[in-house]
This record gives sequence, C-alpha cells and structure tokens, in this order.
Amino acid sequence: MKDTVTATLLWGKEAAAEIRAQVKERFDRIAARGIQPGLAIVTVGETPAGNPYVRSKSRAAEELGVRARVERFPGTTTEDALHAKLRELSADRGVHGIILQLPLPSHLPEDRHLEDIAPIKDVDGLHPLNVGRWVHGLPGHRPATPLGVLELLRRHCGDLTGKRVVIIGRSRIVGRPLSVFLSERSPGLNATVTLCHSATRDLKSVAREAEILVVAIGRRRAITSEYVRPGAVVVDVGIHEIPEPPPGGPRFEGDVDMASVRSVASAVTPVPGGVGPMTVAFLVRNLADAVEAQEGAR
Repeated sequence: MKDTVTATLLWGKEAAAEIRAQVKERFDRIAARGIQPGLAIVTVGETPAGNPYVRSKSRAAEELGVRARVERFPGTTTEDALHAKLRELSADRGVHGIILQLPLPSHLPEDRHLEDIAPIKDVDGLHPLNVGRWVHGLPGHRPATPLGVLELLRRHCGDLTGKRVVIIGRSRIVGRPLSVFLSERSPGLNATVTLCHSATRDLKSVAREAEILVVAIGRRRAITSEYVRPGAVVVDVGIHEIPEPPPGGPRFEGDVDMASVRSVASAVTPVPGGVGPMTVAFLVRNLADAVEAQEGAR
C-alpha cells in the first residue's frame, strides 16, 4: 500500500503576532507624541455578510490605537463619487493610510482610482508611483499579502535562491508583485519564478515543476493533488465563504483542495489562519511606515 503523506500546516498566527508586537512598539512611540493614526478602508459593492479581510484589518488597526473607519459604497457607485471620496481622504491630515478594497465592479476603472490615493498614504502599495519603486527595488510601500507570503516562505524554506516557484494567478495585489519580489537579486530571494494565468497551456504540468506553488486564482478548491509535485510547499492565498457550513464546521476555504493536496505536499498553508494573519500584520506595518513618513514620528 502506498504511504499517505500528511503535509505540515504552515500557520501564520505566530509569525504575525511577532510582527504585530514590533509594530505596536512603533505605534506606542507615535501615541506618546499625541498622534492618533488614522486608517480608511473604502469598499464598493461589499456583500451583506461583509468581507472577513476588511473586518480583520479594521480590528487589527484598532487594537494598535488606530482610528479605523470603513467607507462603504454600493455597487452602483459612480466614478465621480469614488474619485471625490478618495481625493477627500488623501487630503485629510487625520487619515494616514488608505485602502481601496479590490476588485472593483467592472464599470469602475481600478487604475484611475488607485491613482486617486496619495502615494504616501497608499498602504497597499498599488499606486503607480509605489509600483515603480518596488519594481526597481527602491524603498516604498509594498503590497502586504506578497510580503506575508515571503515571510512565511523565509521561515519555512530558508534561502530561496534558485528554487523553482510557480505562481498561479497574476493579480496586481498578489501574483505580479510576488513574482517581482521572489526574483529580486537579494539575499535569501533570487528564486526562479513562473507566473501562470488563464492562458497558460498545460497548467497542471507547469505547476508540477514547482518546489513552491503559490495559488491565488480566486476559485474555491480549484487546485488538487494533480497540480502538485510530491513534497512541494503549497501556499493558498484564496479565501471563500462556505455556503451553509455544517454546525461547528469550517466557515471558509481556499483555492486549494486541502484534503487532496495535503496527501502530496510537504507543507501547505491553512485557510483561514495561514496567509491571512500575515497580510494583516504587514498591512499595519505599512501603516506605521506611512504615519512615520507623514508625522516624522521615528
């Protein structure tokens, strides 16, 4: 009988707690100067049940003494209305960080509205100015989720130099920036990265080449063991609410079919509890950077 391998679960909670403790010290120093940081999260067309990431971001910020607010717009919001709100927040000296929750409804151009956010307040690192800086390896706000994935991989895999990494999903908030960060010619990085998308031919074959497989495609349980090289490390960035979960059962699941993949991979991030806590930790770290840049509170 073939041995069944049960992959290690790569929890993000402990690492995230360490990062948030370091960030808290920075916010305590900021508060000692009489400054209360402000964070604004703008959502468009949010479901009635709300967004778990929005809730966790707000809660994490408030725990650090940040005044967090969520500006909710209906899905029918016009470009002009969203433009006006983002410009208003950018000019508000009491707001140090702004998040525009993506994706937006199809009638709203993401590129234009990301440009509405002042670069210094763009704690998601998606304004073209910030993108240009991190593409060139310069200091600036970087997207939190890719930073969280990097930290998890650094802790579990160590030096990534030359390792074959396959990323499934090329979104501006995860796949594309992560491919840039992983391939940087920097100590501990310098990986060989393949970025896959909807037009990738023979995706299963490409994915099976990966020593590290990162999945961020936004489709529940889309990736099964057929996509995974035996012994690979799998990072699941997706999160989906389970309709009508059983009593006491899980309420969320990811892009990876955990039951299938865990029998092949050497390690896999759980959903929730894997990448999510790391995203929030690096978001509040970005916010601390933004406050210090605006207030000189170092």
